[in-house]
Amino acid sequence: MALMITDECINCDVCEPECPNGAIAQGAEVYEIDPNKCTECVGHFDTPQCIEVCPVDCIIPNPDQAEDKDQLQQKFLKLTAGKA
Repeated sequence: MALMITDECINCDVCEPECPNGAIAQGAEVYEIDPNKCTECVGHFDTPQCIEVCPVDCIIPNPDQAEDKDQLQQKFLKLTAGKA
């Protein structure tokens, strides 16, 4: 499933540059993750990099975006098609 950032986000700016898909952007109040671009770093890394660097643990699975590893891999392939 794609990830989401809760309202516990402190806008520290460390997650945005870590996302290999460009899925994280500043929202109205806190950073937000575009579920159409989030692959939980499948295809890039073994673990979600935003979670690795988040100092307040405010990045969680998005309950409205249920996806398994195969679906995330397919999304990765679609997002990176033609970029190699």
